[in-house]
Amino acid sequence: MSDDREILTWELFGVASRELATMVADDGYDPSMILSIARGGLLIGGAMGYALAVKNTYTMNVEFYTGVDERLEVPRILPPAPDFVDLADAKILIVDDVADTGHTLKSVQEFCAGKVGEVRTAVIYEKSHSVVQCDYVWRRTDLWINFPWSDKPPVTDRADAVLDA
Repeated sequence: MSDDREILTWELFGVASRELATMVADDGYDPSMILSIARGGLLIGGAMGYALAVKNTYTMNVEFYTGVDERLEVPRILPPAPDFVDLADAKILIVDDVADTGHTLKSVQEFCAGKVGEVRTAVIYEKSHSVVQCDYVWRRTDLWINFPWSDKPPVTDRADAVLDA
């Protein structure tokens, strides 16, 4: 893996989230819900919710990455999963920080299939090898990305903490 990195600063995150929301609005897509993929999608989901005036925001926890360019064999949706009761006609905007392999986004799309009216995806970054071609993308890159929320090590050691599914 190359040492070259795509660097997203907090200031650039503000620009990216606003421009991404503008793409959605300019396209005429009016989501009834924003579904953020935790953890990377939490901040972009909140920013998109404010920019698009969508208060109905949800989170889905999906475990896939275990380290820099290290991942599980397949993504795992962690409980609790959203309950889409009475959302058969809803327009859902799934948001995440990056579509790297795209497998996480694909698993969330498949989870939503048949439960809601329409699903679209928005990410800050999309990589060329992603199995999902997102509807809204701020920037495309094949570099490893340093996000401002994850570019420093944790302040505590939780390496042995495991969530039972």
